[in-house]
Amino acid sequence: MRSKFTAMGEANRMEDRSIEAQRLARHIDISCVQAFHTRDEIGRMIEAARKYRFVCVFTLPAFSSYVAEKLRDEPDIRTGGVISFPGGGDTVAQKGRQARELLEMGCGEMDMVMNLTAFRSGEYAWVTEEIRAVIENASGIPVKVIIEAPRLTEQEIRRAVDLCAEAGADYVKTSTGWYVEKTKLEHIKIMASQAGGRIKLKAAGGIRTAGTIFAMEKEGCSRFGLGLDSALSIMEELNGGILANSTDKVR
Repeated sequence: MRSKFTAMGEANRMEDRSIEAQRLARHIDISCVQAFHTRDEIGRMIEAARKYRFVCVFTLPAFSSYVAEKLRDEPDIRTGGVISFPGGGDTVAQKGRQARELLEMGCGEMDMVMNLTAFRSGEYAWVTEEIRAVIENASGIPVKVIIEAPRLTEQEIRRAVDLCAEAGADYVKTSTGWYVEKTKLEHIKIMASQAGGRIKLKAAGGIRTAGTIFAMEKEGCSRFGLGLDSALSIMEELNGGILANSTDKVR
């Protein structure tokens, strides 16, 4: 009788883990946005999105229309487009045109990189103008603004969050993931406290485990950007039963 109850308990735990994996997948943007990613890897990413139901799929702009076409029969999986990625140094007009082109390609969300030179030089009106230009050309689809929080001071992070919220962006995003510095829990805490519910948060760059995601969710982050390998590893981790007691060290 004990073994029967044990088996039932294990079955229930497995079901709970599967439900948790499904829930989390709807908060994960999966991506192949490094310059060296191949079309085969993009294909694997699309298949992973279909299997796990990740909410959004990102590539570099040259392949956005390809992804949109492949996901045409999956209305609940959006194609994401990146703007001025990864450097952020395009003009306001260029960023607006990129948004229009990505929209025409079939993108349902856009992640733009803030002009960090303008921002760190105190040219805040420039930053506001470029965010609003992208929002205008995005025609109502979600716009996320990447601020490279790991490379900013706390004061700069708070100011960047304010600019994104005041300009009307849907999300402020921590990082492109292209730099050595990675997103930490402390960055999310700072951003969440400054956002005060005015704008949503997306974490990206160095997120490798479910434990990290759960800790960031607790602080108010609702979207997570992961590379293909990290996303697959986390889904396997969840389905394997390593949940909030992950050995990942989050700071």
